Formats: sequence, C-alpha cells, structure tokens
Amino acid sequence: MLKNMQEVLEYGFGVLNKVYFNNELPPIVISIMSSPRTNGHFTCGRVWRAEETLMHEINISAEHLDRPIENIMATLQHEMVHYYCQINGIADTSQYGRYHNKNFKVEAENRGLIITRADGIGWSVTQPNKYFIEVLKEHGIEKPMDINRDGLLLDILGKLGKGGTDGTDGIGGAGVPITPPKKPKQSTRKYICPCCRNSFRATKEINVMCMDCNEQFIVEEK
Repeated sequence: MLKNMQEVLEYGFGVLNKVYFNNELPPIVISIMSSPRTNGHFTCGRVWRAEETLMHEINISAEHLDRPIENIMATLQHEMVHYYCQINGIADTSQYGRYHNKNFKVEAENRGLIITRADGIGWSVTQPNKYFIEVLKEHGIEKPMDINRDGLLLDILGKLGKGGTDGTDGIGGAGVPITPPKKPKQSTRKYICPCCRNSFRATKEINVMCMDCNEQFIVEEK
C-alpha cells in the first residue's frame, strides 16, 4: 500500500522538476519515514548510494500523509527548493538549517508556493498556490488511498485508555490517583542535527552522528 504513495511522490518529483526546475535537479531518493515533528526534510549530505552514485534524500513524514495531496506535494516542492538552492550555492537558511530566510521565500514563491513567516523558523510555512494545484490536476497527481502512520497517536491514546483521562491509574482501585515519585532533576543539553533537525537530550557531552544525514549532532545554543 505504501508503495503506491511512494510512486505518486516519485512521479510528482518528475513533474515538478520539469515544470518548475527545467529538469535541472538530479535524481534523488524520496523516502516515507517517521518524522512526527515536521512534514518533511532534505538531507544536506548524500546519504544514499545506488551502485557508484551518491544521492541526497527527501523524506516525507509518514505521520502527515493524511493531508490533502496538494499540501503533501507542496511539502515535496519545499524540499526540492532546498535541493535547488544547495546545488546552486544559494544560502536559503541559517541557524543550522532551521531558519528560512528571504532567499528561500523568493525561490519557493517563484515555483508555485505561498510562503509565510513563523517565529523561530522564518519564511517556512508552505501552502500551494492555485497554479500549482492546477499543475497537479493536469498531470493526474492524486492520492492513491487514505494512508497515514498513526502509531504515535495510537500509542498515546492507548496509554490514556489504560490510565484513564481523569488522572487515575486504572489499577489503584476506587478511582484513587496514584502519584509517581518525583525524579531528581538532571542537567541536560539538547543535541540537534544541523540538516534534518532531529534532536535528543543527553546528560553529558558526547559525539554522535546523524545516520540520516551523515552529519555530527551539535549542542543547541540557548
């Protein structure tokens, strides 16, 4: 089933590459993987190898496939703009790839997207314009089925079901809330990948590589 969605994304990449980039973008791996915090990302490094060819990756979040197809394709186009900017030496982001500047806004809006600003991430909020939607319709780009990775949400709902929504544990009897013991606070630091923005926290200084982007995690500045 997921294969059908993968095929739509790969076909869509070809259409958008032709219509908006004059087929200048080299082949890229398009993945659908868990990424609940973002709709998609582009890897700065060439993290895939096909025979002797190294390729970048665009990932589309498996947790956000339940959006309309025009929004999913707008996310794909957003990441394709990042790809174009990297190839052409256009500085479209700062703050380790998190903040989208006006260079990104210009390149994206020249390619069928409506870009608005949000605190912390800059000119990053993405919507398709009318012409972009027409391009999708003209080339028969539509959802093959309703599919979405709901695992994270279902896990949360499952825990609520076991524990109840009224603050009770469900095994304490008589609806008496069970208060877990407080854990001692520890000093932690947040590590982030400068490309895909995956992050984690650690209680000590460590050296870790992001397996998605082949980039070293860095400590986020406070």
